[in-house]
Formats: sequence, C-alpha cells, structure tokens
Amino acid sequence: MEENEALNDEGLENQDTLTKVTGMYKDWFLDYASYVILERAVPAIEDGFKPVQRRIMHALKELDDGRYNKVANVVGHTMQYHPHGDASIADAMVQIGQKDLLIDTQGNWGNILTGDSAAASRYIEARLSKFALEVVYSPKITEWQLSYDGRKKEPINLPVKFPLLLAQGAEGIAVGLSTKILPHNFNELIDASIKHLKGQRFKLYPDFPTAGIIDVTNYNDGMRGGKVRVRAKISSLDKNTLIISEIPYGTNTSSLIDSILKANDKGKIKIKKIEDNTAAEVEILVHLPSGLSPDKTIDALYAFTACESSISPLSCIIEDNKPRFIGIKEMLERSTDNTVELLKAELQIQLKELEEQWHFASLERIFIENRIYRDIEEEETWEGVIAAIDKGLKPHIKNLKRAVTEEDIVRLTEIRIKRISKFDLEKAQQLIESLEDRIAQTKHHLENLVDFAIDYFKELKKKYGKGRERKSEIKIFDDIEATKVVIRNTKLYVNREEGFVGTSLRRDEYVTDCSDIDDIIVFTKKGEMMVTKVDSKTFVGKNIIHVAVFKKKDKRTTYNMAYKVGKGGPSYIKRFNVTSITRDKIYQLAGEKASAEVLYFSANPNGEAEVVTVMLRQSGSIKKLKWDLDFADVIIKGRSARGNLVTKYAVKRIELKEKGVSTLKPRKIWFDDIVGRLNVEGRGELLGEFRGDDLLLVVEQNGTIKTIAPDLLTRFNDDMIKLEKWNPKKPISVIHYEGQKERYYLKRFLIENPNKEELVISEHPKSFLELVATDWRPVIEIEFTKPRGKDPKPNQKVDVEDFIAIKGIKALGNQLTSEKVKNINVLEPLPYVEPKEQAPEEIEVIDEESIDVTNDDIKSKDEGSDQPTLF
Repeated sequence: MEENEALNDEGLENQDTLTKVTGMYKDWFLDYASYVILERAVPAIEDGFKPVQRRIMHALKELDDGRYNKVANVVGHTMQYHPHGDASIADAMVQIGQKDLLIDTQGNWGNILTGDSAAASRYIEARLSKFALEVVYSPKITEWQLSYDGRKKEPINLPVKFPLLLAQGAEGIAVGLSTKILPHNFNELIDASIKHLKGQRFKLYPDFPTAGIIDVTNYNDGMRGGKVRVRAKISSLDKNTLIISEIPYGTNTSSLIDSILKANDKGKIKIKKIEDNTAAEVEILVHLPSGLSPDKTIDALYAFTACESSISPLSCIIEDNKPRFIGIKEMLERSTDNTVELLKAELQIQLKELEEQWHFASLERIFIENRIYRDIEEEETWEGVIAAIDKGLKPHIKNLKRAVTEEDIVRLTEIRIKRISKFDLEKAQQLIESLEDRIAQTKHHLENLVDFAIDYFKELKKKYGKGRERKSEIKIFDDIEATKVVIRNTKLYVNREEGFVGTSLRRDEYVTDCSDIDDIIVFTKKGEMMVTKVDSKTFVGKNIIHVAVFKKKDKRTTYNMAYKVGKGGPSYIKRFNVTSITRDKIYQLAGEKASAEVLYFSANPNGEAEVVTVMLRQSGSIKKLKWDLDFADVIIKGRSARGNLVTKYAVKRIELKEKGVSTLKPRKIWFDDIVGRLNVEGRGELLGEFRGDDLLLVVEQNGTIKTIAPDLLTRFNDDMIKLEKWNPKKPISVIHYEGQKERYYLKRFLIENPNKEELVISEHPKSFLELVATDWRPVIEIEFTKPRGKDPKPNQKVDVEDFIAIKGIKALGNQLTSEKVKNINVLEPLPYVEPKEQAPEEIEVIDEESIDVTNDDIKSKDEGSDQPTLF
C-alpha cells in the first residue's frame, strides 16, 4: 500500500511539471521558416546567389591560382563558411558547373540531356571561368561579415556586375513559398541592359540549355500566374521514323523515353521501338508501325507524353532580408542599375588610388630631384628627420593636390639608396603624366557613367557572347485536341434493344474503334439524344437507332430525322447539327410526349441530303398515300427546332430512295504560317475553297513535290516553299541547278500520280532547287554575274511557255543558260483566262453555321395539306 501511494504521489508530481509547448512551437517554426527562406532556398536580388552558391564562389576565389582544384577540396574549403554537410555543397556546385558560365569544369560533371549524374567530387575538378573572375569579384567594394563560427570572413553579397540571376535561373522550395526563375539568354540580357541604360523598351523571354520550342504568350513577365509551354523538337526522318533532336526544359532523354513507353502501354500512341542515340546532342529515334500517320503521332506525343510540358514561373527574391515577388523586367532593371553603382564605386576607388600614386610619385620626384634626402644626414633623432624632410619639401609642394602628411614623409624615408642612385627624371615625369592621363580618363568615365556602363556591357558581349546564341525557338503553339490524335485502342459495342453501350459488350454489335477518352453520342427510337463518356458498360436508353464517337464543335456532321409526335399525331422532318452539349444530359429531339417516335434517321459526316419515300396508312379519304421527300429542301436548324410538317396523317413508314450529296458549301481553308498548320477559323493566308476530292500542292526546298489531302492535323516544316490548292490542269515550272552538269535547267510538268511524293531534282549532292512557279504563263528574269574587266551582260527575260513544252516530272528540262548566274527572279506572269467548265446542275448549298431555333418559332403554313410544308 505504501509503495502504491508513493507511486501515485510521483505521478502527481510528474503531472504538475508538464509544460505546454505551443508558444515554443510558434517561435521555433517561425525561426525555422525564416532560416530556410533567407539562408537556403531563395536567391538574393543583389548578386543572384543563394548562400551556399555564394560561399562556393568565395571558396573558389580563395583557392584560385589559375589551376584546376579537386571539387572535393573546394567543398572542404567551403565548409569553413557553410554550416551544412559536404553533399549539399557538392550538389550545388555541380548545378553551377552544368550551367557553363561561372565554373570552368574538367571531368565528368554529368549530362543535363540524359540525366546522368556527375562523378564523385574526388574525381572531378574545377576553377573559376574568366567571365566569373571579371564579373563576380571586386574585394575592395565587397562588404564582409563573420562566418557562422566567427573564425572567417565571408561576403554579405558578391559585387556581381551582370544580371546573373536571370542568366542562370533559380529554383527553390522554402517554407510557405517557393521560387522558380527561368534562365534567359546571355546576349539578350546584355542587349536588354543596354536598352534600359538608353531608356528604351525591351522584352525578355526564357532560353533553356536543353533548347526545344517554347510558347511565351502567357509568360506574364515571370510572375505568379504565368506559364511557358515547352515542346520537344520532333521531325519526320522518313515515313516510319520520327527523330527527337531537342527536349523540353525540366526533362531528360531517360524521363522522356519513359513517358513515351508509358503512353504506348496505355494505348494512347503506337510505336514499334525507340532508340536513344544521345551523346553531345539529343537524338531519339521513334520507329512507327507501317500505315501510321507521322503527323498524327507527333501531335499524340505532344498530347500524351513529356514531349510537351508547361512551366509556371514564380519570381521570388530576397531583398532587405525579406522575400519579395518582382517581375523579370524589374529584376533586370535593378541588376543593371546595381551594376552601374558597382562600376561607379570601382571607378571612385580607382580614382582615389591613382591620385595617391600621383601624389607619392610627385613627392618622390621632389624628394630626389631636390636632394632633400641630404638634409637628414646630420639629424640624430627620428623627429628631427621628419622635421628636416618636411622643411625641405615645403618650397616645392604648391602644385600638389593635398597636404603632405607625416605618413607621406615616412614613406619617403623608406626609399632605398639604390633607387635614389638610379633615379631617372625623364621616366619619373612620364609616370606622372601617364597617371594624370589615367586620372583624367577615370574622371571622364565618372562624369559619363551610363556611357561607360554601356561600353562595359558591349565588351562583355564581345568577349563572352560568342557561342551563347539563343537555343530555344520561340513559336506560338497550336492547341492539340487529345481526342483527335489518340490511338483508337479499344472497340465500342452496343446492345440496341436493351439500351447499353460500352467496351465490354463483346457479344453484342460492334460499332467502331474508340479510345478511353472519347465521348459517344447516342440517339434512341423515342427521339432522345445523349452524349456520354466511353465506359465499359453504360445504359443510355432502350431502342438505340444510332451511336458514334462524338466530335466536339463539328459543324459538318448533319443529322436528318423524321418523327411523329404522339400516337396518330403529325409528322415532322428536320436537319440539325450537334456542336455543343452537356454530358450525360438527355435531350428531347421529337417533342416532350412520351409516345413520340423517330420514323427515319441518318447521320451524314459531310452534310449529305438524301431523298426518302413517305408512305401513309390507308385511312378515310386520303388520295395520295406515297410521295418522295428531299432533305436538301430542308434548312439546317438547331436541334431544338420542331422542323417542317410532313403530314398530319398517320405515317406507315419512311424509306431511303436515293443517297444524296453534300449540301454544305466547300470548306474555306487557311494556312497559319506562325504555327505551321491549316485551319478553318480564318487565321493566316486563305488557300481556297475545298470540296471532298480537292488536294493541296506542297513543294519543299529539298526538291520534293507532292499533293496531299487538306487534313487539319498535317504539320508543315520550315523547308516548305510552296503551298496552294492544286489544280491538276495547271503546269508547274521548276528551275533547278544540276550538280553534275553545273548548269541551271528549266522544266514544266503536270503531276500524274497525285498520291506519290516525287523528287524534281537529281540526287547529285550539288543539285538544288532554285525556284518554283505555278502561274499559267510565268515569266522569269536572269541576272548574270559580272565578268572581271568586262561590262555585265544585260538581264534576260524568259517566257517559260515559249521556252519549253510540258514534259514528264522526271525530265531534266532545257538548259536555261551557260553563263554564270547571279540571281533568278520571277516576274509578273502573262495574262491568261482559265477556261470555265460547264458544271452540272447542283443543288443550292448552305453555310455550315447552325441556327438554334425554338419549337415555337417553327409553325406550319398549311396544317391541312397532305403534302409536306417546307420552310
């Protein structure tokens, strides 16, 4: 009992000593958060360095003797200043070295393209680059502080005279905030700094060491909410091979290939195999199965793999020991202004030092030239020596710029006898004059500080800008719809009677191939419509009459429908598009009555309008029980429109009599040169109006010519020199240089095999395509090279039609001239009237635009007529 009581008393004592840690937690957490933000994750605006980077650069300067140092040695030296372990220092140093700006590296420092890591720090070496030595250091204007243990001095900020933070970029995650400053181009930063100093406007966009293609439309000056889209550079090596030659920033070839293989495993894309031949430059070969479109696969790679990524910048820096969010423009202006102040401080120190040198050189000359050193021979005390020299100097110091101090006199006494004996008055005067010139020059720089800073930046660009041209190509990206480029990797089935659709109904009716990201559109016998996501099994309503993959914003697919309203009610006919919907919502297309029924339905991908036969039931005094109805007479309206009255009597059935043709106008197609794509939205150059069989003529600089269907997914590369609507009857004129014969030739031909790609020049390595003309009667002008010592031959005009007849595409053509050619120009073609073919009688065509009309807007003009009433 006594023991238990003792234990209980002890427990009570323990309870009495419990202390709440809430206050400690708040204080300690704030201290920790502040430390991470200020001392680890976020760079300073003054020099663009995080603390560990600054300490590495300081250690490199202390060790610098022009030779390489082992990285392990540099890391150990840095640990005198940095309170963390060697691993964090080594990682930070490798990151600086891989940016190839401040550190001259030797050994295996890893590869940003492949993701390979650097060798151990004991195997690799480093020294400061010449750029770093010139730009980063200036001890005389550097502010110093004690290191973390008080044993050493380290810089508070390094006097960096360049927008280094924008050149290298920075990324860090702190407590409660992060920073992501993207790297920019070296030369463009210098140009922007010069423009700022001149008071001109400038724009800055990122430039990545991995190159790639970037869209900076929404860069937002690098601030929160901005976005940069980055794409790999992909091109077609041949019909079955794609080559990736540049990769997006933030990825490497290993992660990129992994993402492609994952997309292939999920069925988003189809590839045969993939090869990584990356060494100094990226080279990834993607082999495709035969029959697969390379253009569509490129789009799919952008849509479903890491070949396209989105980077969200967030420009956060440390200023006055506080985090601050500023834009890239302000960051460059602040850096440039800081550079000017640093240059001013250096010039002021330089001026002071030059003036001191001039002062002492002048004193030395007076001291030796006037033999004042003899006045101290009889002096026995130090005070006497100082006084004697001071007395001897006084008659000669009128031209000095400041008073003579005791320190100056002490320095005079330290001049050696050997120097006095070899004193050369002329050389001394030359030194003083050279110092005076340098003083005048320094004062001039200080008076014209902005011009001096501009010259400083220009000199930096001249010395270090070579080989630092922009790597990332800036373009505007086209938006890729995933549903248009995804591989149809599964099959869609339907149970019409029970009303189920899905990919798992393998025992039921096959509909089409689809993908797991597709939407499907379904129509039922009751006149209901619904759009839903592809799934294994979905109930959409009994008695399905049509199911298909749904295309968003599709204005060409037209649905023709005839239906009756209620049992024994009137029948209507309508045509409509479905361009926008709410997923999984049931739309009533045949009125609200439960007994509505669809009598006829067809889906027409190009707006076709068929002829149907309407048959009525025998009832009363109806005289006409059968007649034809042409959907071409029905205007395409909104899906909610009632439509046109067919008859008020009971319809027995409606049957297809004759398939129709498209009632839509030919599609106008434009080419947008900015994104290199065709479009129907009116962007770029109008190529013409295209019907179903019309083709495009494409000519490339390498001499290939082909005709292709105007597919909006087609990608056109930069080698394309001619793109227009192809007229099979219009001849094509080509001037080419034949490498073997070393002459220019002209030929004219028609394309006889529209689906075949042809080469119109020879395969000789010196052969090339000069120009292509597609006018009916082109005229060219030849400019000849001026011979030495002779008058130039006048320009020669050539009527192509008279010069050569139409021949085969493989023909060499006629030699254009045997003279040396300077230039060949295309002139205004001769007039030509294209003969008009008598077109067959066509039905009236209508626009693709859908018109939403409510049921109340459509009313019959003649409710009592047996014949259809059409609007």
